[in-house]
Amino acid sequence: MTHAQFDPTARRLLAAAAVDAKTRKDLTWQQIADAAELSVAFVTAAVLGQHALPEKAAKAVAKLLDLDADAVMLLQTIPTRGSVPGGIPTDPTIYRFYEMLQVYGTTLKALVHEQFGDGIISAINFKLDVKKVADPEGGERAVITLDGKYLPTKPF
Repeated sequence: MTHAQFDPTARRLLAAAAVDAKTRKDLTWQQIADAAELSVAFVTAAVLGQHALPEKAAKAVAKLLDLDADAVMLLQTIPTRGSVPGGIPTDPTIYRFYEMLQVYGTTLKALVHEQFGDGIISAINFKLDVKKVADPEGGERAVITLDGKYLPTKPF
């Protein structure tokens, strides 16, 4: 049976325990995702409390991280989503994404609506990818792909 949370506290505590286990075992998010047999972005989000894992994946993640049966159950529970508490984020990495949306949010909206019409880009039917690439000018660049299904607004 599918269950949903109404209070994110338990998932926040589980996320902290999972990250602690990941650190102590010196694992990467990719290794955890490989055990779950799902994408690294989805599994990372799930372990951090933003998605429910299928039973097989929840069991594999819990086994790898030495988490108990309660954690397996909780990893399968539909969470109360939202990982950034109210207000402007203070973590520098998260803040930069906030800044990007402040600067380019209206541009993204304008381009999406011009190309697709009135609607949204789904965060449910969605894929996320993060890659590190060499910068031709030296150093490295982050290539972040947000791939969401377009859902048109339907009059009713």
